[in-house]
This record gives sequence, C-alpha cells and structure tokens, in this order.
Amino acid sequence: MTPPGSYQELTELLRSRLPKLAAGRLRIAHLVLADPEGTAHRGISDAARLAEVPESSVARFANSLGLSGYPAIMELCRSWLAEQAQVARRADNNGHPPPGGTLSAILEQEQTNLARTFTRLDRTTWLHAVALLANADTVHVLGLRESRPIADLLSRRLHARRLGDSLPDEVRELSGVLVAVSVRRYAADTVRTAEYAREHGVQVVALTDNPASPLVEHAHAALFAETAGVGNSRSLTALAALAQALAREVALRRGDHGPEDDLPFGFYF
Repeated sequence: MTPPGSYQELTELLRSRLPKLAAGRLRIAHLVLADPEGTAHRGISDAARLAEVPESSVARFANSLGLSGYPAIMELCRSWLAEQAQVARRADNNGHPPPGGTLSAILEQEQTNLARTFTRLDRTTWLHAVALLANADTVHVLGLRESRPIADLLSRRLHARRLGDSLPDEVRELSGVLVAVSVRRYAADTVRTAEYAREHGVQVVALTDNPASPLVEHAHAALFAETAGVGNSRSLTALAALAQALAREVALRRGDHGPEDDLPFGFYF
C-alpha cells in the first residue's frame, strides 16, 4: 500500500474508508478530517483522549494507512497548513496594511477561508457537480438555519425550487438533483433529506464544510468551504462564494447568457 503523501491524499483515503470504520477509528478519522489545524499540533495522547480510544489504537490507525505512526499524520497536516498560509499571503496582494483590530482579524480570516476553499477544490468533483446540475430537468435546494441564505442564493441563481417551508410534503416530491447545504452543527433535517434523496434515486450535491460532514456519505458530489471565523463565530463568506461560483459555472454550461454574465465572478479550471 502506498502511504498518502499529502493531506489531500490522506483525506481522500479516509473518506473512502469511513463507511467501513469501527466506532473508535471513525472518531479518529473525524478528528483528522474536521480539524487539520488541531491535528497538526495535537500529540497522540490528546488525540486518543478526544477520540476516546487508547493511544495504541491511534498508532495502529496511522499504521493502517501505510504511515509509520501518528506523527506522520501530524506532519501531513503541518505541511498542508504551511501551504495554505502561503496561499493566504499571496491572496493579500494589495500592498496596504489592514486597519487593525477586529476588522483586520476578520479580513485576514476571510482571505484565508476563500483561498483555502478554492485551492482545495477537487477538479473532478467540481466538474461532476456542475454536470449534474446543468443536465438536470429539476433542481431542489435545501439549507436550514444559518445555511438558509445560501440556499436562497442558490435557488435564485439556479432557477431551482428551495425546500424547507413544508419539508415532509416536499421530500416526497423530490426528483432530479438535490443541493443540500449545511455546516457544523449540521441540520438533522437536511441530512435526513439527503439520505432519503439518494435512496430514492435523486442525485445529491452537498455544499458543506469538511469531509467528515454527515452529508458526504449521501452525496454524489461534495464541495467544501472553510467556515472558520474570528472568535467563536462562524463565517459563511467562502460558502457563499462557492455557491455563487457553482451557479455561475452551471449557467455557462447551460448556455445561459442572461444579465448575470456581466458579473465579474466565476470559477474556472
């Protein structure tokens, strides 16, 4: 077995194994997927405590991935963080220092979130999501609680039906493609709707925050946005940008040359 050589390869390997992992190993995997920053600096003792497993289980988990031990997982996360920091520095190219204080911290965090979101997008998954939506006869969008504004945006841009006003009845009428939007703490109704949709032959595109999201196992294509905020807050800026980019790319694939073609926003490979 060839061990993963980057954090991206590590996440792909873990995602492929999630459905088959026992409870303890599943908790370890979720720690690595959901919190690469913490994993980069969290020793094996703390990882074992958070995953509620013995340290030996954490070590064996790393070995099962073809790695020499848990420190190798930490190193992959550290390398990824260093790469993302470089991307964030390049993104701040206006040459002027920010105002300082809270505004400066928010600006820096949003730049980092946007840079991480768009640099880590998997090209194959992106194109698959675009194709699913562009070729669908019917598109439904579901986002509840704080994800609702993102769902509103997507439903308008995709000319889709937004769900959530009468969810039990709406779920029974699902067809085509469902776009499910949710970030931690994940809306249970959104996850259950995505599960129902997949079981009934509806294609599912998930917009969420990390590979450990419960939406991923029900999605035919999952796209991830960074949602870290300043303090205890969560930011949806990158998620909104990702949603706009997706809608724009779908419109272009459909040959829609309406007024939004004048907007200077898009995402291309």
